[in-house]
Amino acid sequence: MARALRILIPGAHYHVTCRGNERKAIFKDDSDREAFLEKLRGSLAIYQVELHAYVLMSNHFHLMVSTPRGNLSEFMRHFNVSYTSVYNRRHKRVGHLYQGRYQAILIDQDSYLLELSRYVHLNPVRIRPHQGKPIQEQIRELEKYRWSSYPGYVDGKKKHSWVRYDSVLGQIGESRARYRHFVVEGMRGGYTTPWESVTGQVVLGEPDFVEKVKRRIDKPGSKREQPSIGQLQAKAPQTVLREVVRHFGVDGKRLTGKRTGFRDERAVAMEMIYRYAGVSQAEIGRMFEGLDYTAVSRERTRLRRRIEEQPALSKAVKGIEMKLMS
Repeated sequence: MARALRILIPGAHYHVTCRGNERKAIFKDDSDREAFLEKLRGSLAIYQVELHAYVLMSNHFHLMVSTPRGNLSEFMRHFNVSYTSVYNRRHKRVGHLYQGRYQAILIDQDSYLLELSRYVHLNPVRIRPHQGKPIQEQIRELEKYRWSSYPGYVDGKKKHSWVRYDSVLGQIGESRARYRHFVVEGMRGGYTTPWESVTGQVVLGEPDFVEKVKRRIDKPGSKREQPSIGQLQAKAPQTVLREVVRHFGVDGKRLTGKRTGFRDERAVAMEMIYRYAGVSQAEIGRMFEGLDYTAVSRERTRLRRRIEEQPALSKAVKGIEMKLMS
């Protein structure tokens, strides 16, 4: 699919993630994780980037950062190259460690920073070995997980000097106890996945925040920040659907019906509506004969695998994207 946009703004907050090439592990042992954090600390200092939360998983990582100097790309380029070099040298390998470029989403800190930090910190207990375990056991696992900023959020004795806890804790009364309750509450009662509210793949915020970003990157002299804002211009779901129907030459009613022989085309329609219409997966499900949002999510995940396996499908998706962005 088309590359996500880059929005580089001084003082902005971002959620950043990278995945291992071919979904392979980027950490083989704790020595790798220690090396990763060492390179991260060094890059933060060099580029004066502030780290608010992080978690290391087996084949990917999450960072929540802010960039006083608006230099996210330079920071991530240096950091990723530094760790890849160490990893390759240590394991006697060559080539790319990550699957493409890093993904970065600009965050409306007032509305989403707290919620997103919970999402990031809950990663270790969302994986299959921990699903279904008693909540108390999951809580213990989370609090003893070494490769996350969460222990420092709930226990001042475990905090790191290179993590800024105040931005998130400031939204919950600067209380570690309240933050722990906030995270545990999400484990017990569920929580909203923030990605349902992302606009144009790159902005997570309320409508007024998205409008401010549009104005910022569309003004003269903003070429460094953003070459195009096409993906931030939300389109009507039916407009997106018509473009998919036109491209594949499929009847629209068959594409949105429950019984259809056009599974790939249907998944493309869901993905394009999600990306370019700015609506949630629940809303998309209602468009497709009342599907549950989890079914929409599964079809979008399946589509990503199919695109890797089917060059013709990848080409079709890129063609539709070009039309929608023009």
